[in-house]
Amino acid sequence: AMLTIIRRDWWIYVLRGILAIAFGLLASIWPGLTIGVLVVLFGIYVIFEGFLALSAAFRHRQRPIWWVLLLEGLAGIVVGIFAFIWPGLTAVILLIFIAIWAILTGILEIAAAIQLRRQLKGEWALALTGVLSIMIGLLLLSNPGAGAVAVVWLIGIYAILFGVLLTILGFKVKNTNVQQ
Repeated sequence: AMLTIIRRDWWIYVLRGILAIAFGLLASIWPGLTIGVLVVLFGIYVIFEGFLALSAAFRHRQRPIWWVLLLEGLAGIVVGIFAFIWPGLTAVILLIFIAIWAILTGILEIAAAIQLRRQLKGEWALALTGVLSIMIGLLLLSNPGAGAVAVVWLIGIYAILFGVLLTILGFKVKNTNVQQ
């Protein structure tokens, strides 16, 4: 049942992946971005991704997996709203928000991959996305005082890798036969 839901919404994973790649490229092309611009870019990205996850959750609320998508969507929207409410956030606070969001998202992605491991070949992409999310979150938490340019580069690289893995997952799911 879970694979059927994910297969039907394969394009959402691809869209999320493309958005993450675009965000990562923008952050990497302009490493001298001010924290204010980074807050706006991150806020827009996380809110949009949150709404995509909520949309999938509400379309499939009769399925057991709906609450995972709901939590992921709500977490993204809340973190995005915080980014706009406090635009003067210091780099340290912004990094903590990003780190917590990355860790929570990673845990949920690994949980979904574990549930899919018998139904989908290529669930490794989702699990690896989760591991990558947790690793970047822990790295950011371990050194929140790092320079802003280094952080922008790190977040950019993370977003590009995250986006590539989500895009791979989306196309893998699209091309998988669902066995009932």
